[in-house]
Amino acid sequence: MITSPESLHRCGYVAILGRPNVGKSTLLNRLVGEKLSITSAKAQTTRHRIVGIVNTGQAQLLMLDTPGFQTRHRGALNRVLNRTASQAALEADVVVLVMDAHGWTPADAQVLALVPKGKPVVLALNKIDEAGGRERLLPLLQKLSTLEGVVAWVPISAKTGKQLDQLVNECAQRLPEGPPVYDEDTFTDRSERFLAAEAIREKLFRLMGEELPYQSTVAIEQFEQQGELRRIFAAVIVEREAQRPIVLGASGDRIKRIASEARQDLERLFGGSVYLEVWVKVRAGWSDNEQRLRTYGYE
Repeated sequence: MITSPESLHRCGYVAILGRPNVGKSTLLNRLVGEKLSITSAKAQTTRHRIVGIVNTGQAQLLMLDTPGFQTRHRGALNRVLNRTASQAALEADVVVLVMDAHGWTPADAQVLALVPKGKPVVLALNKIDEAGGRERLLPLLQKLSTLEGVVAWVPISAKTGKQLDQLVNECAQRLPEGPPVYDEDTFTDRSERFLAAEAIREKLFRLMGEELPYQSTVAIEQFEQQGELRRIFAAVIVEREAQRPIVLGASGDRIKRIASEARQDLERLFGGSVYLEVWVKVRAGWSDNEQRLRTYGYE
């Protein structure tokens, strides 16, 4: 019996690249069907390479969410984040470049330049529900058709899920043949400990907005499971003593709300009870020290 090409299983890495705030993490969460990658209106919310696993009947896509490539902030932290994005582009079998459907920018071109020559790039024109009809997109599509390395473009809405099946199909058909790497019920390669830190960090971004110091992160200091109960002790790391009361809030109200909302998200994600304590610690210069960055999980 001859097996048709359509019946062969495919498996490989798909890097999701793009400038800050174009919807990369929202796209990953929608594809995976879980709150895996944190989101907020603040730029550079994603700081780690996260694998989200998407299964179809004939393929397993290992989706790599990456930090938005940007040059606004200097120092070791930003170098590490940009290096993470570049490395994902190098290792992936296919690259999805997420862009705002309102138009192509010099920053988009800078991200495209990260992709090695010969690697297939699928453009995801996100936020089409805000950009108007197809007629308004035609001049943009004509321009995009001339870009080197772009093998397909798909107008999508990561927020509503519109045309994501088409995006998955465009990527899946370009993956190498091979069996799945992960079981069908696995949705990420990351540990619960990592997901807990990210849930807390998301609440920092969402509840503090512009007050949040860019040089802040979250470290899980203790994570233990007792039956269905997970006991988690975490520290928000800031660089200066003056930033500590900002995160704590008046009478500690802000840090209590951050912990409460993060705990609720984690209980939904883990499907069990969570006891969570969060406090604030000052570690001067941590974001400009690559050894300390590695200690806090930055690759």
